[in-house]
Amino acid sequence: MKKCEKGTPGYLRWKLKTEILRTAMYFAVVAAVYLLGYSQTHSNKNLLTVAAVVGCLPACKALVGVITRIPYQTMDQKAAGEVAGKSMHLTDIYDLVVTSSEKIMPIDCIVISGDKVFGYTSNPKTGLKDTSSYLRKMLELNGMEGVSVKLYDEFRSFIAIVEGLENIAAIEKADTKEYEEQIAHLIMNLSL
Repeated sequence: MKKCEKGTPGYLRWKLKTEILRTAMYFAVVAAVYLLGYSQTHSNKNLLTVAAVVGCLPACKALVGVITRIPYQTMDQKAAGEVAGKSMHLTDIYDLVVTSSEKIMPIDCIVISGDKVFGYTSNPKTGLKDTSSYLRKMLELNGMEGVSVKLYDEFRSFIAIVEGLENIAAIEKADTKEYEEQIAHLIMNLSL
């Protein structure tokens, strides 16, 4: 299975597959340790049973990772290709599930141009204003003041914004890539 970096299209699908595989391996090891102990002593009262029970802790933690990721789908590859094709001079990140202490906010794609962050979400449960203000607040707390954040739930409106930003970035040719990468890195740190 080819590794997919965080922030690239298909990351959520890849991460879910790896979490499922890891969980299955953990539980297989737990079962093997338990069965080995039982086959040797013909009783549950042995040291390998204790080891199997303790081995359930990392297996259950991996299972929680699977359960957490199941509801969130990766962005459609055609739509991701369209965004990537129209944002050559911009910084874009995909397949984000931003978490706060109050809620989980899935975002399909974010495009960053200088100090402007625009995002698209297809999930109707994502509150656009709440998510925008949360991202803005987190950016400010990390020393990136003056960054504007706007989210859209309509793909055509988002693509129109991306095209406009790309035209401006192609003409201006400002060297803001490093700052945009810092913003992208911080947003990805807020995401699963």
